Amino acid sequence: MASTCCVNSPMNVKANSLSPSSSNKPKHISPTHLSFASNTASFSLNSHEYLSFRTTYLPKATNFQVMASSAKAEPLKIMISGAPASGKGTQCELITKKYGLVHVAAGDLLRAEIASGSENGKRAKEYMEKGQLVPDEIVVMMVKDRLSQPDSLEKGWLLDGYPRSLSQATALKSFGFQPDLFILLEVSEDILVERVVGRRLDPVTGKIYHLKYSPPETEEIAARLTQRFDDTEEKVKLRLRTHHQNVEAVLSMYEDITIKVNGNVAKEDVFTQIDNALTKLVEQKKTPLAA
Repeated sequence: MASTCCVNSPMNVKANSLSPSSSNKPKHISPTHLSFASNTASFSLNSHEYLSFRTTYLPKATNFQVMASSAKAEPLKIMISGAPASGKGTQCELITKKYGLVHVAAGDLLRAEIASGSENGKRAKEYMEKGQLVPDEIVVMMVKDRLSQPDSLEKGWLLDGYPRSLSQATALKSFGFQPDLFILLEVSEDILVERVVGRRLDPVTGKIYHLKYSPPETEEIAARLTQRFDDTEEKVKLRLRTHHQNVEAVLSMYEDITIKVNGNVAKEDVFTQIDNALTKLVEQKKTPLAA
């Protein structure tokens, strides 16, 4: 009489049928020790996840199959959004450092594609040289290709500042990219304006300073600092208005998986909020394997 026994980690045994003789039942089965009240037993390891062993009883035979589940959980798939000067870049660094996710920023991706001379990059460059916005379908394909790379599939990904519209979110979903969590950094407008207006760039080193929060080290550096043309109160408020409109549209797609993080506090406290949410998510992904 043939029988199949499936064992998931931890090794829980359930047999569909056993030999009529109760004396022929296995006393104990574990991944490293097999003990039977039968005359002979043999097993073979087919792969790191699949252990198949055949046990022969006299006079009848019972075949058992042991399946061990892989202990590795599914990688994290995270999206993060925040207004200009919300501290999103800093939080992306902290997240990728701790969780090992592949950081994918649409702006960086666009520049890299153009520099590499890829087909998407060439198409994007044509629009940019004309002073036009790069169409959604080109950027979406760039993001799709990057999220499909082996490192993104293996390690998981952190999609930074994208999608920015409902049409972009819909396109990503059509390609099968659905995040586990959508992180929204919320910072009050007066703080955002203060952060942006006070920003300065050192044209020599490329380092970003802030007149209040991160002032230049010397008078020499201070004298050469420049300000971006759009880092004015009027321009930043316009950018914030556009950002809020875009976020509201995107949130309609990810409402059930969105966490809103208080970004008014110190960067360490902001990360604590994010870290707590990601830790819970990692544990939830492990739960089905332990069940």
